[in-house]
Amino acid sequence: MTLARTRSVGLVGVEGHLVDVEAAITSGTPGLHLVGLPDTALSEARDRVRAAIMHSGEEWPVRHVTVALGPAGLPKAGAGFDVAIAVSILAAAGSLPHGAGSDTVMLGELGLDGRIRAVPGVLPAVLGAAESGIGTVVVPRSNGVEAELVPDVKVIAVGSLRALMCHLRGEPPPLEEDLEDHDPVLRDLPSRSRRGVLDLADVKGQADARRALEISAAGGHHLFLLGPPGCGKTMLAERLPTLLPPLDRQMALEATAIHSVAGTLPAGQPLVAHAPFHAPHHSATRAAMIGGGSSRQVRPGAISLAHNGVLFIDEAPEFMGGVLDSLRQPMEHGEVSIDRSGVTTRFPAMFTLIMAANPCPCAAAKVLQCRCTPAVRSRYLSRVSGPLLDRIDLKLSLSPATRAELRYDLDQAESSETVAARVQEARSRARTRMADLPWRTNSEIPAPELRRRFAPPATALAPLDAALQDGSLSARGMDRALRTAWTLADLSGRDAPAPWDTAEALSLWQGHP
Repeated sequence: MTLARTRSVGLVGVEGHLVDVEAAITSGTPGLHLVGLPDTALSEARDRVRAAIMHSGEEWPVRHVTVALGPAGLPKAGAGFDVAIAVSILAAAGSLPHGAGSDTVMLGELGLDGRIRAVPGVLPAVLGAAESGIGTVVVPRSNGVEAELVPDVKVIAVGSLRALMCHLRGEPPPLEEDLEDHDPVLRDLPSRSRRGVLDLADVKGQADARRALEISAAGGHHLFLLGPPGCGKTMLAERLPTLLPPLDRQMALEATAIHSVAGTLPAGQPLVAHAPFHAPHHSATRAAMIGGGSSRQVRPGAISLAHNGVLFIDEAPEFMGGVLDSLRQPMEHGEVSIDRSGVTTRFPAMFTLIMAANPCPCAAAKVLQCRCTPAVRSRYLSRVSGPLLDRIDLKLSLSPATRAELRYDLDQAESSETVAARVQEARSRARTRMADLPWRTNSEIPAPELRRRFAPPATALAPLDAALQDGSLSARGMDRALRTAWTLADLSGRDAPAPWDTAEALSLWQGHP
């Protein structure tokens, strides 16, 4: 019996787990037997690997081949194990020097002609390999730049199995392909706008809404916009990312890992350097919103695709029952936990939520055109539950911009660059205040710490105490208002909230009529 081993990585959510790929060639009926909890796509590797090896000019061992992927209890999904399986078989057959590739992680799907195709989830897989002490990884050529985002790892990007075999044997690469052997580099990749050039100055009128958007950006506060069609709700939501600062390195890698697993990384942009924006359609299911799939392959949902960015819920009352309420737990904890048979998968979900809704189902552009009764309006808006609204810091009712506002705003509307500078300054004040703490924005401060460490002066609490006394403010609402008051103070350059900050924060929390 001959035995050889290579390494690969299995993904559970966005966490990479090292997988040993062992091949044993024994006497018995010729064929390939794959063990280790593979899914259907991985089970089909038998045919892909055999054809790829033969089309690469290598000999297929005409004996019984057993390939084990361990640990056996770890679910393994997808075709990303193909390259590791092929190399382990060829090493066991004696086609490679002893030990070649045994301490190298190999990722990639094999085509029948021996080409190595791109696979999703390369970034979290390489991160998992690095955390396990692996210093060299082999990835498909088109995934090379993405893998290089991980520091202190040697990335070997190849386009074919034949080129990889030449590398492992120490031979020159085949003539039809130059082997790309990259030293890891950290690149400052240029960002590209999601929908071209967006600017807050495009929104005419709606001074209160633009003020609320600035507060949301400065403190990471959730926002609810209520207003008739055409008043600018979608335009405002789409421009929130233009007010947010670029993601730092850690936040960018977190967002990129999620989009890598989901297969949604933009072509030519391996690093998500700016706050993502995700807007699911109102027909989205609960699984599409929070994530789901089989126990072997759980996929991130809309809330995770918006991690470190903006989740826009347009036409909120049109969503199916229970879908929006599934946001409540992730809004509190910043992550979502998805339980499947024997597997619990966690995805980060730290997002800023913007919800928008029309005041009634007929969506009349003007109040005089609406024929909906008060009962119909109330029933329509009640589809957005009270507990969800209770978790939203800023609520605002919009009206169509007047002619005077439109004319005034032609030259006076502030640009995203101007507002973003104030947002950056406010966030800097918050970071200085929380320098030794794990939170980055005011909206992340836990309630106990908010009262213990960041309690405003007693005079500033008067508006909130009065609202608590008359029952118009809940305990959770008070915490939300306090966080907003700190953001208002940061925007104004004050060291602590003043009474008018808490009064404005209370008004914004109660804003939805």
